[in-house]
Formats: sequence, C-alpha cells, structure tokens
Amino acid sequence: MKIDWSQLGFHYTETDYIVRAAYRDGHWEAPYATRNKYLTLHVSATCLQYGQEAFEGLKAFRGIDGKVRIFRWQENAKRMQRSAEGLKMEPVPTELFGEAIRLALKKNRRFIPPYETGATLYFRPLLIGTTPRLGVGPGREFEFIVIPSPIGPYYEGKFHCTSFIVNRRIDRAAPLGTGAFKVGGNYAASFRATEAAHALGYDCLFTDSKTHRYIDECSAANFIGIKKTDRYADGVQSTDIEYLTPRSTAILPSITNDSLMTLARERGLKIRRRKIRIEELADMQEAAACGTACVISPIDKVVDPDKGITYHLTDEPGPILTELYQALQDIQYGRAKDTHRWCEIIDN
Repeated sequence: MKIDWSQLGFHYTETDYIVRAAYRDGHWEAPYATRNKYLTLHVSATCLQYGQEAFEGLKAFRGIDGKVRIFRWQENAKRMQRSAEGLKMEPVPTELFGEAIRLALKKNRRFIPPYETGATLYFRPLLIGTTPRLGVGPGREFEFIVIPSPIGPYYEGKFHCTSFIVNRRIDRAAPLGTGAFKVGGNYAASFRATEAAHALGYDCLFTDSKTHRYIDECSAANFIGIKKTDRYADGVQSTDIEYLTPRSTAILPSITNDSLMTLARERGLKIRRRKIRIEELADMQEAAACGTACVISPIDKVVDPDKGITYHLTDEPGPILTELYQALQDIQYGRAKDTHRWCEIIDN
C-alpha cells in the first residue's frame, strides 16, 4: 500500500497488525500480534451494556537521526491504570503495556512515517470489559488491544489558529464523575455540543458543569492561557509571564500539558493551575488547546454567545506557544537533547 504521508489527517489508516492480550482466570495473558481487526463479543459484555471501557493515545516519531522515539508511554500506562481503577477494571501492568506498544511498532514498521512529513505513528490502546452480564455491576474479564495507525496533524494546516465557542448548555463530565478518566462515555457525552459548534464553524469550549463560569476543556483537549503581568518594585518594571491551565476534578490530566508545563517552567514562566473564569480571556495574550493529537492548537478567538462577547486573542500563533511547541517537537523528533528521558528510542 502506497501512502501519501503529507496528506494524512487524523484518520484511521489500516496497518498490518494489532496487538491483543486478555485477562482471564485472574491473570493477564501474554500480548500477541494478529491481523484480525475484529472482536468476537457476547452481546451482554459489560463494555457494551455499561460502558466499561477505557482508552489511551500516544505517538512514535521518526527522528532526524532515523531512530524511532516513543513519547512518554509510561505515563499513558499509568493514566490507563487510573482509568481502569475508576471503572472497576483490571489495570494493565506497565510492563505489559510497554511490551504491547513495542510489539505493535515492530510489526508495523513500514507504517512509521518518514521524518519531516508531519506525520507520526499513533497508538490507540483500548481496554474493554468482556464479561457477559445483565445485572448492573463490573465485569471480571477484559481485553487489552493496541491499535496502530499512521496519522497526520489533528487540525488541517498543521500549526495554525482555531476558533472556539463557549458552551454552557451541555455538560461534558461531572466534577466528581469520570472526567479525570479517559473513557469513551466522556467523549460520547460531548458529541452534541461539539457537533453543534462545528456546524457554526467553531470548536467547543466547555465550561465547568457546576457553575458554568469557568473554563473546563477545549473540546477533547486541555486549555492553556498565557498572561503577561507588569510589576513595579522600587521604580523598576518587570514582567511576569503566567502559564494558566484549569484545575478541576472533571478534566483529563494531559501528558502533553504536563510536558509543556515542564518546558515552560524551565523558560521562567509561572505555572498556575487554578479555576479560570471565561472573562479572563480578555487579559490573555495567547491561548491554546493541547493534547496528544493536536499537540498545541493556538486559539485566535473565543465567541461567548450567551454574553454577546467575542474575545480576540491573536491572528496567528503567538511567540510563547510557538516556542513551547517547537521545544516539545524538537525532543520528540530527536533535534534536541532529551534531558527528561521522555522518549524511548527504538533503533532500526
């Protein structure tokens, strides 16, 4: 199969193998590669009846040196374990998770996009409950699957600005619910709002479901705001640059956001994780959505239809977010030293 790497979007492309492992009789079986992309499930499986499932997303990058780097997969393993515990599923051990990712990469090497194409090999680990059950309750058998697919940029045009519209009418996740877990139900619950926003030409900016006063998530991604504050002391002016991101029990902890905060802190930015009012957008110089899929997607404007206000942030990606985006990409593609040991290098 011939692939035009430059034309890939964030869409599924068939690869040679997926990797599977089952949890039965109280233990995890060894992962294995298979060409069979289909599931044989009982119609009463808990993943179908009660939504007992969780998933992840991570990438492998072909570097400038020709080597392949898998980015922070251990953090994805930990996050899937937290999701599993939140839905009363058997957590996938970190060692098994890593073994399955490496096997999926090894068996699908020809689908790793070349360097400088803007494309990556994406992995979608999936954990589902397979126990047949009609009574409400968790299953006791599970299947873990790693689905690889080469992908292009999440947003067309690569690193460019996106517009958002504030949503106060549909809640994505409850404060003490499953918002902090990466489970399919959170995304299904967002479809009505995101599709309505897309119909108007925007992405959806979710507010908190308790008060609808604070920024929650940017569609399926975390929110970042950059705010500059001038300070005066003894007649001397200085400028603090704040990296703002919401603190909430309803928000998925983003591995990309965590990485960007580390890079921002190293550059002297003040990291602030707190509740962020919608009105604070007026005082921000830059803002963005961030996540594995989009990395950083700068926001040019946010429309608040309930208040009749449009917050104009920038016409093009700002300098701070551009620097952070480049710094993260340089590590992922091997152009900069990986001082944090975020990447596992897989030699050819």
